[in-house]
Amino acid sequence: MLHILYCIYQILVFIPLLIVSTIVTAIIVIVGTMVGNAEYWGYYPGKWWGRFVLWTLLIPVKVEGRENLKKGQSYVFVSNHQGSFDIFIIFGYLCRNFKWMMKRQLKKMPFVGYACAKSNQIFVDKSGPSKIKQTYDKARDILRHGTSVVVFPEGARTFTGHMGKFRRGAFMLADELGLPVAPITINGSFNIMPRTKDWHFVRWHRLSLTIHKPIDPIGSGADNINNAMEKSYDAIMSALVPEYQGYVANPDQ
Repeated sequence: MLHILYCIYQILVFIPLLIVSTIVTAIIVIVGTMVGNAEYWGYYPGKWWGRFVLWTLLIPVKVEGRENLKKGQSYVFVSNHQGSFDIFIIFGYLCRNFKWMMKRQLKKMPFVGYACAKSNQIFVDKSGPSKIKQTYDKARDILRHGTSVVVFPEGARTFTGHMGKFRRGAFMLADELGLPVAPITINGSFNIMPRTKDWHFVRWHRLSLTIHKPIDPIGSGADNINNAMEKSYDAIMSALVPEYQGYVANPDQ
């Protein structure tokens, strides 16, 4: 009975509020970046949008590990990618000014894609070597100016709730700039809306965000990249709930 009532609530309340709040947030970002600081307007409206979405769905959020981050330090944040709701919890509750590294296909989304472009989010373009270079040049410029970036090193959402393989790009970027890598574990997003059920009703479930101790560089080059990648993978895996422990291949990686 509660599940039925929750579905009715989504139809009558949540979905209209989601559409309106997304459009309003996108417009605020677009206008704000035209008249003001893209670093500010590219983050804070999204932060409150992420929180609003989760509040509206009555989803409780638990955050651990914020004390592990230093004020004023740039990080390359790397997270497991359980589902669409990863966006809301990271935007709403990481509480660090950052830019997303996101698939370039998202640039085509009405309102949202243009807002992301205006706010200097980083679209990952793999269509050729020159495009890949442009992507990482932009990321380097952002990190040099004190902002952090958030990357899903699996490259795609999981089909099973388990983690797949990590790609090296985020760790190579951190290595080049001598920055610490900060691993993040998300739990609950897969339970709320699995990838196989996009556009279905949301299932109520708790969300948690665990911010692990950052991994400082141990030098530069291949050893540093491998060290950061392996330690990040182990840290993120260690905080996953037992149901999703262990590696499972992701077919579209």
